[in-house]
Amino acid sequence: MQRSPVRWHIIIFLTPAVLVYTTVMIFPLFNTLRLALYNRIDQERVFVGLQNFKALFGDTLWSEPFWNALGNNLWFFVIHMLVQNPIGIALAAILSHPRLRFAAFYRSAIFIPTILSFVIVGFAWKLILSPLWGIAPSLLDTVGLKSLFAPWLGKEEYALTTLALISVWQFVGIPMMLIYAALLSIPQEIIEAGEIDGITGFSAFWRIKLPLILPAIGIISILTFVGNFNAFDLIYAAQGALAGPAYSTDILGTFMYRTFFGFQLQLGDPHMGSAIASAMFGIILIGVCIYLFGIQSRMRRFQF
Repeated sequence: MQRSPVRWHIIIFLTPAVLVYTTVMIFPLFNTLRLALYNRIDQERVFVGLQNFKALFGDTLWSEPFWNALGNNLWFFVIHMLVQNPIGIALAAILSHPRLRFAAFYRSAIFIPTILSFVIVGFAWKLILSPLWGIAPSLLDTVGLKSLFAPWLGKEEYALTTLALISVWQFVGIPMMLIYAALLSIPQEIIEAGEIDGITGFSAFWRIKLPLILPAIGIISILTFVGNFNAFDLIYAAQGALAGPAYSTDILGTFMYRTFFGFQLQLGDPHMGSAIASAMFGIILIGVCIYLFGIQSRMRRFQF
């Protein structure tokens, strides 16, 4: 029996990517998990096992800000799921209409904010919404709705929702483009068969196109979940590391940043910071596993 030759070209091409990924992703991940099992006692690093996690979940000093950040993160994610993704699907359905003029221009205009820096977006919207020198009050006054204006980034009950909607504005182009690509991949014969049966317009999208793009919607949902629970930049750029007002916009990313690196008079604690980062990793891992072994498997049965 002749042995198959070793495909060295595959190893050669994969090796640089594997080395880079291991260096910037795998090694930092395992080092973070390792640091979470230690603590500094009397200027010495001591192995403490799961004591950092016990303090994070049980000690009031750590548990209250952690659960507050986790709750804010969940709300941040819910807004993206209920606002960003449905709008992205609707925009993709509209822009995929063959008779729509200037569709390419609209796609580009909606997608451009996704390539902007978080710092630019956060600072620009902070200026726009400022009650002192922002343009939002004057714009609302122009249409007779100035009474609706409020310092949305300065009130605890509005700040997180406002930042989430700013994030939706910035990233709605991503689900739009993914769904748009999924809609274009639908065979034209299926659409024509539906038209013969009298299924056109919104009914065609609801009964034919939507079931066919469910896998793409599932991918967008899990990407939204992972992206939101890794969020940090926009909150930091707009509200700073303290995630004001009164930590009402604090999410796991900003909580981990303050704990790990310290801020103002607060000293950094790499070990508790690593415990928070490990908890974030565990939450994301659980969510991804639920999607892979629960939702995606059902989608495959539905599809085939």
